[in-house]
Amino acid sequence: MPTGTHRASVQGTGVGLRRALMGPLADDHEHPPAFLEVAPENWMGVGGALGRRFRAFSERFAFVTHGLSLDIGGPAPLDEDHVRGIRDFLDAHGIADYTEHLSYTGDHGHLYDLMPIPFTEEAVEYVAGRVRRVQAILDRRIALENVSYYASPGARMSESAFINAVIERADCDLLLDVNNVFVNSINAGYDARAFIDSLPLARVRYLHVAGHWTEPDDLRIDTHGAPVCDDVFALLDYTYQCLGPVPTLLERDFNIPPWPELRAEMDAIEARRSAAGAVGTRHSAPAV
Repeated sequence: MPTGTHRASVQGTGVGLRRALMGPLADDHEHPPAFLEVAPENWMGVGGALGRRFRAFSERFAFVTHGLSLDIGGPAPLDEDHVRGIRDFLDAHGIADYTEHLSYTGDHGHLYDLMPIPFTEEAVEYVAGRVRRVQAILDRRIALENVSYYASPGARMSESAFINAVIERADCDLLLDVNNVFVNSINAGYDARAFIDSLPLARVRYLHVAGHWTEPDDLRIDTHGAPVCDDVFALLDYTYQCLGPVPTLLERDFNIPPWPELRAEMDAIEARRSAAGAVGTRHSAPAV
């Protein structure tokens, strides 16, 4: 398995591939995204016309993958057949980067949500061991995403300490979701910039940014169903100040606007990302 900090295989600003976007993306030859992201579970084993259509996309675009059901913190034994299926999918489409959520998703069945892992030393060791096994099967370093959460049952350490410990002991990388940092900072009442500073920034593979829902002023719900708000853009700017122009993925899962509108939002992200390359950074991170 490769060792050392792994740089993302992509550059620029990308977008999550949704089937509703396949038509507009196929037709856009003048201003396509720099890369696309998919959940491998949505495409593994898909054949026929749709499978051929996806193959055409993977031959044309650079791809990263972001899994949904690895269940890295779950109580059930690791589904190694599933991991081998992911490996075969990545190999078949020439995709280097695989990421997942630092959460659990199953308990005698799929929960269809990202549940918070207790922030404990025992959980650190449990998750790190499972990550090492996944990396051995995939023959790839993976990156884990900091997730949004609305309760922290059983916590005996901070979220930041938990993330740092898992990343270090698993010897894996971090997919830094800037929107999730902002959402959690409102819901848990902490300083979002200080949280960014506390993370293992040299391990950041790439970034996620998205929109969310505001309930009352002190509750934010991570939805990926709205444009990126000004506060999250400001935190993204700060993240670029720390890291430089790392690759960035815009997530939009529903309420998907017309492609020109989504493309304009990507352009706003890319302008910020490109500007960061001209001013230097405060932290040491992989060059891209």
